[in-house]
Amino acid sequence: MYLNCHTYFSLRYGTFSETELINLALKNNIKYLALTDINSTSAAMQFIREACETELHITVGVDVRNMPKQLYILLAKTNTGFQELNSFLSAHLHQKKEFPLTAPQLKDCFVIYPFEQALFLDKESFAEFEYIGISVRDLNRLPFNKLKQLKDRLVIQQPVSFRSKKDFNAHRLLRAIDLNILLSQLPQEQEGNLQHQMQPLSELEEAFRDYPHIVENTKKLFTACKVRFKFDAQRENQNQQTYLGSVQEDKEYLRALCRERIGMRYPQVNTVITERLQRELKSIEDLGFTGYFLINYDIVSYGRSKDYPYIGRGSGANSMVAYILGITNVDPIELDLYFERFINVYRSSPPDFDIDFSWKDRDDVTRYIFERFPHCALMGTYVTFQYKAVVRELSKVFGIPKYETDAFLNGNTKGNKNHDTYLQLVQKYGELIHGFPNYLSVHSGGILITHKPVHYYGGTFLPPKGFATVQFDMNIAEAVGIYKFDILAQRGLSKIKDALALIAQNQPEAKILDIDQVYQFKKDTQLNNLLATGDCMGVFYVESPAMRGLMTKLRTHNYIGLVAASSIIRPGVGNGGMKEEFIKRERFPETRTEAHPVLAEILHETHGIMVYQEDVLKVAHYFAGLSLAEADVLRRGMSGKGRSKMQFAILEGKFLKNCREKGYPEDVIQSVWDQVKAFAGYAFAKGHSASYAVESYQSLYLKHYFPLEFMTAVLNNGGGFYRVEDYLNEIRKCGGQLELPCINTSDHPNSIIGTKIYLGLGMIKGLEARGIEKLLTQRQLYGRFTSLEDFVERVPLGLEQLVLLIRIGALRFTGKDKKELLWKAHLLTNPKTAYDAPRLFSTKPVAYRLPDFKSTGIENAYDEVELLEFPLCSRFDLLEAELPKSIVTRELQDHIGQTISICGVVVTVKRVPLDGGRTMFFGTFLDRESVFFDTVHFPDSAAHSFMSGKEVYQVIGKVTQEYELCSIIVDRVIRLPRKSDPRFSDASDFKRVVG
Repeated sequence: MYLNCHTYFSLRYGTFSETELINLALKNNIKYLALTDINSTSAAMQFIREACETELHITVGVDVRNMPKQLYILLAKTNTGFQELNSFLSAHLHQKKEFPLTAPQLKDCFVIYPFEQALFLDKESFAEFEYIGISVRDLNRLPFNKLKQLKDRLVIQQPVSFRSKKDFNAHRLLRAIDLNILLSQLPQEQEGNLQHQMQPLSELEEAFRDYPHIVENTKKLFTACKVRFKFDAQRENQNQQTYLGSVQEDKEYLRALCRERIGMRYPQVNTVITERLQRELKSIEDLGFTGYFLINYDIVSYGRSKDYPYIGRGSGANSMVAYILGITNVDPIELDLYFERFINVYRSSPPDFDIDFSWKDRDDVTRYIFERFPHCALMGTYVTFQYKAVVRELSKVFGIPKYETDAFLNGNTKGNKNHDTYLQLVQKYGELIHGFPNYLSVHSGGILITHKPVHYYGGTFLPPKGFATVQFDMNIAEAVGIYKFDILAQRGLSKIKDALALIAQNQPEAKILDIDQVYQFKKDTQLNNLLATGDCMGVFYVESPAMRGLMTKLRTHNYIGLVAASSIIRPGVGNGGMKEEFIKRERFPETRTEAHPVLAEILHETHGIMVYQEDVLKVAHYFAGLSLAEADVLRRGMSGKGRSKMQFAILEGKFLKNCREKGYPEDVIQSVWDQVKAFAGYAFAKGHSASYAVESYQSLYLKHYFPLEFMTAVLNNGGGFYRVEDYLNEIRKCGGQLELPCINTSDHPNSIIGTKIYLGLGMIKGLEARGIEKLLTQRQLYGRFTSLEDFVERVPLGLEQLVLLIRIGALRFTGKDKKELLWKAHLLTNPKTAYDAPRLFSTKPVAYRLPDFKSTGIENAYDEVELLEFPLCSRFDLLEAELPKSIVTRELQDHIGQTISICGVVVTVKRVPLDGGRTMFFGTFLDRESVFFDTVHFPDSAAHSFMSGKEVYQVIGKVTQEYELCSIIVDRVIRLPRKSDPRFSDASDFKRVVG
């Protein structure tokens, strides 16, 4: 009978999970058990879920503390009481205020004051809901205290935080980590007590042998408590049940919306469309998902009303109803999307709708949802301790120097012998603490819209953006029937929106096609040719080297092909060897007969190869004979959602057994099952891939017809797969003229005027945002700057900030050399000038006679490297010597099978770990004509390939070709030296600045 138990969700305090707590109770023959984590109810529902499978009589509550002081225990009598204590807890967590010393009266909760706290409060009497907790240690003092007279108020409160001395040691380390102090500095009051361990029931009863009334009171308290939820197969939908207030109204409204909007999507309605629509509507209504669809419709309708671009994806993108409502832009008829992936009669959870908004708009959409619906919260998640991070934290606790910790993590254990013992402890407890929850965080996009108040299910905290966030994660939420709405943020949509704005500003006469009418883009041969050649720099989802290479091999030339490529690139398909097989069958139709006849029939569009998530359903159902319910469990198991290993193993056995009974050859059976396993949660639903493909076509249209505005928008939204310098190279290729920041022309972001792209003031390293704001305000109110003196007079930045602007060339409009401007800046500016020190009167500047100055191109380039992280000139222009004899990318086709030399700037290097600790690389470079070439560095070559930074390398290797894609199997990589900055007298000065 333990009513004060902690798990490791008492963050940086507890030392074991809720599962281990239950097992510990069963091991010690305990019948009554309460989970009361410190200022948290994170583990409560999972504890109830697991404990209900046992004979334990359980309840849940919270150990309320103003750390480290324990104030009282709140125990929930009922689900309503659980809601009450969550509301009380959350109110204080949100406001970050201390808890009151005396607990509030909560209608359906008990309060237990620890013996010490009860003495401190010195209360004359205790209410019916209040109790005094007595631990085994307190029994020595109880006979001599007036509290002993309150016999009906005394209960057992023996805290449980540890299982052993090892747990206690880990606890002390966690407390030191939490306080960011050395272990030797840890105050005793910040620790628990080693005696806070669970004793067997017989020992506990023996300890309280002389106080049978305390034992009886404790049992009565437990039997008065009953907090229960329904989980898994018994769960009930806990989301907001209806949209308009009644199920019937929702049904009628959804059907009315479909009738009203169907003509917008299908100008010519036929039997196939109407039959599918009616089938979907019936399934949605029968499964109780009508309100869920209408809430999603409400959210995207708000986005449309604010002109926010969005993309609807997820399994819900397989739905015609979602397409008609405008939740998605994917036509399930055009793509022959599998109905049962979207919804089937066995499905207990609603289909996934992942709705992407621009990263600039998502917070406003979230605000709208919280204001529109009564019971909302963001989904929580726990960031766990990772081993290397734990080692570093523990090393600090023991006072081990960082360099020794680095050496230890790199496998070098020959450090300071005085620290060997500590390092052994670091390793021992690092392995124990690894995987513990470290701190609460926010799920990337999940929002809960519940039928009952959110605190009915758990406590909430308030992250910096100010939206209440639950203390539990999506796994237990789904288990209890709370299904999140995924409202996510991405930069691809911002690029589209910003590009359209830049086009309207820079080319007001340009005719821009409606970006939402994607069918126009799908049939544009020029856009499809860009896909086939992989010329997709800056385009959402398809710009990476891997995707570029895949589309080249596939000769992707249409929307359907892009949908397939978007899923094939995922690890699940690639891991099973299906990607290579798909490419072969796509390129060479005669090889499609290699597919098993049954697979070829059910997966005809993908040539008998599993590419999409729904293909797992199809194969499990039609090939292996599993029911649709079992097939869906199998699919969800592959995606890491839910089911136990035992359930999955049972389905695996049935899959193999059914296939053997159907007479399939054993090698075919094993091959198909290996492909199913290889998906491992990475494959996309086809509708999901199609949603990505829609956005890719929108970006591709803008990139091809308005490349300069589009690439400027890409830069202003944080780029993408590549670095800024690589996008600037693309701008040059598209005919753009790059201009350094200018105080008279540039804004904070990058801007475009005609074909000139002015880099933004915000790109200058070290230039403060408030200084940029001051500069832009002065320019907007009083016009352009006429001279250095005028600028200094109007914008008192201070000398250091002014020097940054001069060095980057932002005052080049004066026509004076940077060195002359720097001299004048020192003469004009007081180094102590502050922002809040305006001048009352203008003073005529003193005319100084200065010698002639002349900055060199190499000096300017190094200023740009230091302040922008790249030069505006080509990296090849910085080389110390002429390029060695070499070819360029367009000539690779002429040297297949030959060893060649080619020079290029490193764009990206992907490291791939292999067995035995070896590593290989895949590289991407830009040649001197700014064209990509790809390299493969096998382990022997990789061991001698030291590529870092944006440097120029000579690559020597053998040219190979796979379909149309050439790559180089590298023998050697030689870094080509660049010119030194002539302003530095020695190499150490030079290295200090440019790295």
